[in-house]
Amino acid sequence: MTLTVATEPSPGLTEETTSATDTANLVPWNLVVWNDPVNLMSYVSYVFQTYFGYSETKAEALMMQVHTEGRSIVSHGAKETVERQAIAMHNFGLWATVERAGEDG
Repeated sequence: MTLTVATEPSPGLTEETTSATDTANLVPWNLVVWNDPVNLMSYVSYVFQTYFGYSETKAEALMMQVHTEGRSIVSHGAKETVERQAIAMHNFGLWATVERAGEDG
């Protein structure tokens, strides 16, 4: 049995893959934190202040939006960054999801 491995991808495939990847990374992504019956409002505000570095005023406003509207977009940016932030929110015990910007649920 012989296995042949190409050391260089075909030019057409590289261009298509690169442009698709670049386009996906250019689309802004949102980090949505959802209301839950477990965490205290003061704790949610604390997480926003310590993790994101938000001022107390901004953290309180985002926390109140989570509490009253059921969700809040607390950050946006590149997909990888927002996914990392979602994992951090999960580690803090908060419910968080990632969505493309403009896709309000």
